[in-house]
Parts: sequence; C-alpha cells; structure tokens
Amino acid sequence: MFRAHTLFPAVLVPALLSLAACQQPAVDDGREKGAPKFPKPDRPVAQSTSSTFSTEAQRDSAGEANTVMDLAGVAPGMSVADLGAGEGYYTVRLSHRVGKKGRVLGEDIDRGANERLATRVMREELENVSIKLGRPSDPSLPEKSFDRIFLVHMYHEVGDPYGFLWRLRPALRPGGKLVVVDVDRPAGGHGLPPSLLFCEFASVGYRLTEFVRKPELQGYYAQFEAAGARPAPADIKPCRISGVAPPKTNGSQG
Repeated sequence: MFRAHTLFPAVLVPALLSLAACQQPAVDDGREKGAPKFPKPDRPVAQSTSSTFSTEAQRDSAGEANTVMDLAGVAPGMSVADLGAGEGYYTVRLSHRVGKKGRVLGEDIDRGANERLATRVMREELENVSIKLGRPSDPSLPEKSFDRIFLVHMYHEVGDPYGFLWRLRPALRPGGKLVVVDVDRPAGGHGLPPSLLFCEFASVGYRLTEFVRKPELQGYYAQFEAAGARPAPADIKPCRISGVAPPKTNGSQG
C-alpha cells in the first residue's frame, strides 16, 4: 500500500505485483460482503480496450502532459496519484514534475500494465514512484494522502462510478483536487459529455472548480474538489443522460 513519503524499493515491485496476482481472485470489483450499495449509472459504460491512449511521442508533440500538469498546478514536493496509469505516460512525467521530495502512485486494474509500468519505473530509476494494483470499484487509497488525483481517459470505463468516486473522496488532502481528462462523446463511446460528468461528480459531493477545452488534450480538462460532507450511499441520486445540467463554477470555460 502507498503511504505518503514512503515507497517500496523499486526492486521489489515486480515481486509484489506477482504476489498480488496470486493472492487476488481473477475478478475483484472491490465490493466486500456487507459493503454499501450505490446506484447504477443511467448510461452505457465503455469497455476497456487498451492501456495505451496514443503514442507518447504524439502526446508530447501536442504538449498534453505539460498542459494538464500546468492546469492542475502540479509542483515539486506534491503527492499525486495516477489512476488508470496504463503504460505510465503520466506517471513518469508526474515523477519528474514533483521531484525527489514528491511522491507518485501509479495504479491500474490491469496486472499486465502494472508489471510493465514497474519494469519501466526500475529501468528509468524513478525512486519517487510506487505501483499499486487497483480494483474496479475501489481505488483503496489511504486517507488524506494526495494533493492531486488524476483520472485521464479512464473515468468513462468505471462501471461503478458513484461507488468509485465515493470511496475516492477521503484520499484527497485538504485543498486537494481531482482531475479528469476525457473526450466529449456520447456515453459508451470512450468519452463522456461534460454535463453528465459534472452531474455525476456533484451527486457524490464534488464541486467543479475549472473546465477547459484544449486541442492539446484531444478533449477537455475538468477539475473538482470535495465540497461539504460526503453523502450517504443511499442518498446518492443517479444522473440521467437527458436533462442533466452542469453545476455553477467560477473556473474557466472553453
């Protein structure tokens, strides 16, 4: 498990991932017996097809990662999480941005992607990075550990979005931000309309603080913070595909 300012030695990462693969069942959605029940999303959920969104060279030529990290205000010394890390495009670049005093967690539910990322972390000697195997419905992050949590081109694939967002909230430090990068497409088409995204996050107690459309992102940037008390699971109302309206925000609109 990741702890702020505590890392597994890089040489242990592959062994730990292999052990986790042996100990965990093939299908584990993170819902333990007796766990709270959350509403199902009133929309299609895109199926995961690849851990690679585009080539890293293409993304760098567009300035994607730097644009996102600048918008998110990522700075040296921060603790950040990259959920749905895949092959590590953001994990690696976040590592360089937060520096030696910062910490990065790369997490994915795909064991193969995690193992390849662990190999890359060792090869590139990224001593401020740790790797964790996630679960579809529960990222299982320690409380008050992260200044920024990134969901890049992955939220539309989360099958239990309300449960996922509800469990994710406590991991943010005071003033922490949750960052989503995605594509404005119909639900189920490997993207999500912004209005539906805003509604789902608001229903779990997140406030939109910034929304920007930029060509560098091949989509949009949305930033949220926790607002008020986390609602009880039974009080969460699912958003409908038609008729959803974005909450008010003082952030930038593109």
